[in-house]
Amino acid sequence: MKIVNLEGKIIKLNSASVIQKFLYTNLEKNFFKRLLLKILIIRPISWVVTLYWYTPWSRRYARKIIKIHQIALKSFEKTEFNSYNDFFTRKYKQIPISHNNYNFISPCEGKLSIYPIQNNSFYRIKDTNYSLGDLLKNKHLASEYQGGFLLVFRLEPHDYHRYLFVDEGKFVSQPQKIKGKLHTVNPIAFASFNVFKENTREYSVLQTKNFGQIVQIEVGALLVGKIKNHPCQTFKKGQEKGYFECGGSTIVVLVKKNVVAFDKRIIKHTQQNYETQIKIAEVIGTKIH
Repeated sequence: MKIVNLEGKIIKLNSASVIQKFLYTNLEKNFFKRLLLKILIIRPISWVVTLYWYTPWSRRYARKIIKIHQIALKSFEKTEFNSYNDFFTRKYKQIPISHNNYNFISPCEGKLSIYPIQNNSFYRIKDTNYSLGDLLKNKHLASEYQGGFLLVFRLEPHDYHRYLFVDEGKFVSQPQKIKGKLHTVNPIAFASFNVFKENTREYSVLQTKNFGQIVQIEVGALLVGKIKNHPCQTFKKGQEKGYFECGGSTIVVLVKKNVVAFDKRIIKHTQQNYETQIKIAEVIGTKIH
């Protein structure tokens, strides 16, 4: 898949890592790959596997990413990091926020795809196909967003891994946490036969001032403990909602029908199978009057 800017200029070609290709290619047909993943997601083992990224030895990987992607460290509160995870969770000194009530802003930095929500549609999120009902584990909630839009923000390792609230509002209910798991047989409970793994994820139903009820979903990896949301009941536009530690890297936002007119360039890029590079808090849509 190609990654483009808003003007459609190709920035890079996206390709999965060697590890991703090994683990997820033909996963449903390879017993040994499924067994390996099953072992890796056991809590004590997953903790050991990810421990390296919290050590000083991992700083060299952070330095490599900073150099390759020419990351301007002066924009962040810290310019030196104790570990790769310390770099991964770095924080901007300041993020410009549009306070125009009609502007729908991006909750994060990343590669954006925008899809219409339709019956029987499936969405590719972190190497897994989900129906909206499967993603939320709540078919009733999913039905409320039919005819609306599903936004997928895919974050790469060099991207900023903190995320915001897109508008002022309040929580409708307590955030829902769904643990990651690996299915070793075709699960009857899922609408798609090719869902063999689920990622750890957490979603919040938010009542916003200007865009009605939306859902924001943070998607981590199969491993546990990578999504860190700040506790609160009400929030302001642009307020930090939380951050990912190593292993978390996708945000999904659901918007109801006839609420927001999203940037036509992004929708066109998605139809062309391109992802659009977006900055955190960038305006990506306008409220429909």
